[in-house]
Amino acid sequence: MRELLNRYACPVPYHEVRTRFLGGIASPITEASPLPIVKGLWGGEFPPFDSIEDLNGLIDVLVRGLWNSLTQHQEPSAPFRLRKLNLRPTGPNLGKFAQVRREELEGFVEGLFGGQDHLDLPETAHVALGHLGELRAMMAGIEDLVARDIQAESRTQLERTFKQVGELTKIMEVEIHAAVMSCARARRQRLAGQTLPLYSVH
Repeated sequence: MRELLNRYACPVPYHEVRTRFLGGIASPITEASPLPIVKGLWGGEFPPFDSIEDLNGLIDVLVRGLWNSLTQHQEPSAPFRLRKLNLRPTGPNLGKFAQVRREELEGFVEGLFGGQDHLDLPETAHVALGHLGELRAMMAGIEDLVARDIQAESRTQLERTFKQVGELTKIMEVEIHAAVMSCARARRQRLAGQTLPLYSVH
């Protein structure tokens, strides 16, 4: 998967591709489909291909492979997990850790919104998205701190901050799972003709 993305110079890193797809799967936008999200990885258009077979190969890997595999996370027993990172507690690695988590959260929200300016979500998903926004801001703050002075933290402080980001990762996963479950439940209720209160997010 990573080799394929690199071959076609995809500007979106693999960890963010995963969360964009998950957001697209969970999205309450009825017209949402995989292909616009796949195109969005390259700014809205497929990259150039030498043959139709190459295009079909890309679609096969990204849609029939990755996208379809991520649909399992709509089940309560299969919560999504963010990318596992094994990094030593150094200043640059702390910045990388926070960057990956920020990009993953941004990818999920972007996939969920599907290019729309606002979204109507059920209450649990609305609350979860608010929490994810706060977590995203925390990650951006850590990135900024590291960028300004990566030597500012002592070894003990770095290890403590690494541990905190690890704990926040677990919270991110819980909130993403809550949003996905809430959207999936709302979709089933809507198909059954039931109405439920929605909350607008911009």
